[in-house]
Amino acid sequence: MTRFTKVFVFFAVLLLAFSLRHSQTALAGNPPAGGKEVALKAADITPKLFPESVFFRGKTAPVQARNSGGVRFADDFYVLAAMVDNSGYSTSIREKYQAYLISEVTLEIGGQTLKPGAYGFGFLEGGKFLVMDLGANDLLSVTSQRDADMKRPVPLQVVATATAGNNRLYAGRNYVEFHRAN
Repeated sequence: MTRFTKVFVFFAVLLLAFSLRHSQTALAGNPPAGGKEVALKAADITPKLFPESVFFRGKTAPVQARNSGGVRFADDFYVLAAMVDNSGYSTSIREKYQAYLISEVTLEIGGQTLKPGAYGFGFLEGGKFLVMDLGANDLLSVTSQRDADMKRPVPLQVVATATAGNNRLYAGRNYVEFHRAN
């Protein structure tokens, strides 16, 4: 082999190795395909899926992307939630409006139905979970649960349960279970 051929083969192999490594890294942040329902972590939720600021009760609030989660259903519909910076809102709204929910499907939360849309929500004192429309009108209120066994609570996350199709929306150790309504 000539020197040129050896150098060419070396760079071709190096380029192939780099390409394979890059494609694996690029795919690591995306939910796996294959027609399965997947709980999404904050790293999976990009600005293409969830806006960096959201509208609620006449104002916009920045989203805390590091405190987000969601579900990608087998048919590529999403439910996404993220904490927001609610510091520009009145005290009465800040108490109830802690996070933002975007759903492309009808959900069942605590036996109540929530249609597709964008909502504000919060976990309130006394074990309550409240969902509001964009005008801060209460739409849904259910009892939340507390997971005392959780090792490392985070401000917000979505976790799949052992029952297929059921998920938990956590704020710290408090949670509500939800699933896609039929």
